[in-house]
Amino acid sequence: MRKAERLFQILTLLRGRRSVLTAKSLADALEVSERTIYRDIQALSLSGVPVEGEAGVGYRLRPEFHLPPLMFDEEELEALLLGVRMVQGCSDTRIGHAAGRVLDKVRAALPESLNQQYTLAPEWILVPGFNRSWSAKYSDELRDTIKNQTVIEIEYRREDGQASTRALWPLGLFYWGAVWTLVAWCELRNDYRMFRLDRIQKLSPLSRFFETTEHTNLQHYLSSVEESSCTTSN
Repeated sequence: MRKAERLFQILTLLRGRRSVLTAKSLADALEVSERTIYRDIQALSLSGVPVEGEAGVGYRLRPEFHLPPLMFDEEELEALLLGVRMVQGCSDTRIGHAAGRVLDKVRAALPESLNQQYTLAPEWILVPGFNRSWSAKYSDELRDTIKNQTVIEIEYRREDGQASTRALWPLGLFYWGAVWTLVAWCELRNDYRMFRLDRIQKLSPLSRFFETTEHTNLQHYLSSVEESSCTTSN
């Protein structure tokens, strides 16, 4: 987590609290050391944020400090709550936790009446049995390699049991309501290929990177699929 994101998270956790929050509690929530929290609190204070407290006791924001409010209507809140629950049910742990933090930020910004109705009361927007996080195998590593354009090697087992090893340029992740798939440029086939994440037996980032070109990128793949679909339907 970048420092700027961490500082915002600290503000979110402190906002609206009447009692102090200890450095240990903040460190546990953000998965960093207490020393990092002390440095972050100092950075917030130097930037003008009115943080009260001291090391060994705890911290809180002075009551007059306010973050810009988030404005949601009722349907937007319902959409957000449904989206958070679906993301938590179908994604990997890292994204699931991020979705939970989104809800924490909304709770911190909402008036008490809306908080009680939409985020604290027993939920009436439910996603029963919607837990397909198993299908998101390796998705956290893949997001990193897609953003960093890192070539990967996978050991893959097809539906018929045949195994193969591929060097890939990971381009995008797709969720189909039941399974996650990876779209990648396959160095073996010299073409686009799609792989189900739950059939990847092993994934290893390699020590080399790729550069997308006019004919090897996600948008080109999507255009090719759309063009092929139109040709088939006609």
